[in-house]
Amino acid sequence: MDLGISGKRALVCASSRGLGLGCAEALASAGVNLIMNARSELDLMYSANRIIDTYGVEVETVVADITSDNERSTILNQIKNIDILVTNAGGPPPGTWEDWNKEDFVLALEANMLTPISLMKHYLPGMMERGWGRVVNITSQSVKAPISTLGLSNSARAGLTGYVAGTSRQVAYSGVTINNLLPGSHATDRIKNLLKSSSQKQGVSVEDLRKELEASIPAKRLGTYTEFGEVCAFLCSKHAGFIIGQNILVDGGAVNVTL
Repeated sequence: MDLGISGKRALVCASSRGLGLGCAEALASAGVNLIMNARSELDLMYSANRIIDTYGVEVETVVADITSDNERSTILNQIKNIDILVTNAGGPPPGTWEDWNKEDFVLALEANMLTPISLMKHYLPGMMERGWGRVVNITSQSVKAPISTLGLSNSARAGLTGYVAGTSRQVAYSGVTINNLLPGSHATDRIKNLLKSSSQKQGVSVEDLRKELEASIPAKRLGTYTEFGEVCAFLCSKHAGFIIGQNILVDGGAVNVTL
């Protein structure tokens, strides 16, 4: 399928690896020129060069922590007009209610709610003026089914979801869409770290926990960053102009909901 976005320009946050990289690769395969961002210059340059060699698109790189106000300002000042924005940032660490204080919640909100809101507020006016734009926020399945040990993430991403619900409908008339992608368990560094943390607390091997997790998913496997990226690319396509303010699960059927 021709996604109709060849030649468009996309900023993909935290895209040196994992789900962000999956989105960047899928967009590049559709002919989209990229601005890739990550904290690690080594990982970012490796992934960017691989995409250039594979797809032949233009790729700019910006090494910065997107969740830092000062470093995010660097991106906003350096990167002007874009057609597509994919927001993404690693989630806060797991724990229980006893572990978290006010500062922990502030940091979670800064990273997983206020950062994407800041990016949207900066880039939406230009998209609206040009009459076309796509925004995809990578959130979590925990928005629909909160995970007990991810209270910080649950809270912050739920706040972003509420913001998108209203904002997406306010800007839709201009040809700009905003949607959220809710990943379940994918074979990324994030899930490896969560399994490692659970392993240490429960005294069970990481491999046994992984098998247990896979067995709990109707698809009986973890997702891949590649298939996640393809869903993201479709939401950024010309075909997705009537999808507004949705929270789309990509979780192998793990969350059993109809709404």
